[in-house]
Amino acid sequence: MWVGFGMWIRWSGGRGPATGLPADLQQHHSGNHCRAEGTHSSAAFVLESPVRLLGTRRGSSRPLSIPTTMPRRLLADEIALPESEMNLARAALLVAKEEYPQLSVELYLARLDQLAEEVKDRLANETAPLVILDELVATLFVRRKLTGNRKAYYDPRNSFLNDVLDRGLGIPLTLGIVILEVGWRLGLPLEGVGFPNHFLVRYKGDALDLLIDPFDSGKVRFEDEAQELLDRAYGGAVRLRDSFMRRADRRDLLVRLLANLKGVYLNKGDHRRALAAVERILLVIPMAPAENRSRGVLLARLGRHDEAVEQLEDYLQASRGAADAPRIGKMLRDLREGITPPEGLEGL
Repeated sequence: MWVGFGMWIRWSGGRGPATGLPADLQQHHSGNHCRAEGTHSSAAFVLESPVRLLGTRRGSSRPLSIPTTMPRRLLADEIALPESEMNLARAALLVAKEEYPQLSVELYLARLDQLAEEVKDRLANETAPLVILDELVATLFVRRKLTGNRKAYYDPRNSFLNDVLDRGLGIPLTLGIVILEVGWRLGLPLEGVGFPNHFLVRYKGDALDLLIDPFDSGKVRFEDEAQELLDRAYGGAVRLRDSFMRRADRRDLLVRLLANLKGVYLNKGDHRRALAAVERILLVIPMAPAENRSRGVLLARLGRHDEAVEQLEDYLQASRGAADAPRIGKMLRDLREGITPPEGLEGL
């Protein structure tokens, strides 16, 4: 049962409930090699035209390619904005628009506006930030019934913001994006926290900081309970580090969203969609070695051998001394002979 923040403070004497990761969630991880579950209805899929993202070869004057499909061009434009101006919800919806070409980004942005107005209507003239936070959580998780999708955690729809708003189901990250976007519209000092395998939202108040768990019905915790979350997930084997609690900016959240999709599609064997996720990650971090390698391997799996050779050669040139250089070198030799790499997650 959800407990409102004001009631929670009075009931717990200021300490908050001693809770950790939900038992069901401990079976799930958001890394690239998780087992995909659930199903996803087929939809029109827009493949990007070839792009090379590590840069041009020495002696070559060919410029980096620019995305040509409309959703990806708009996404690139959004990513190029300063952090304070980038619209996270718009970026997330543009990710979804490649899967749903008819999706109206403005319609779903208006849905978030409406959620904020619903909270305001219930607040009347109340302006205390903690009261607003309490009402925000109640609106999203009690009245609107947003829920973590434990039964089909790896369903790709959990990573599409339009589906999350339509179905009321999501993963910690996308539920967290809803909290952030509605909370920002209400003027709340919220930020994302890239906690391992379990995205959190932080309320940064004048007197105290609090953690909001999107996957546990918006439960509010004190920051000193973060170690308990790790203990529940890792059996005490992992100690809390400052990096676990670091603020995640909008680009970090977008990369995490796309990495989730990449992992889901790799485990489903859907190389086209995995490639699309990788190429959009590279719009944010063009020099990411692992993603450039993944792009080359996925191009090879799709039979686009010439592009794969070019990409993997660039990867080896930019990542001299990489531990996987011998394996990628063998893959290149095979590709030059027309041999497609075997299926599997190796190199991805």
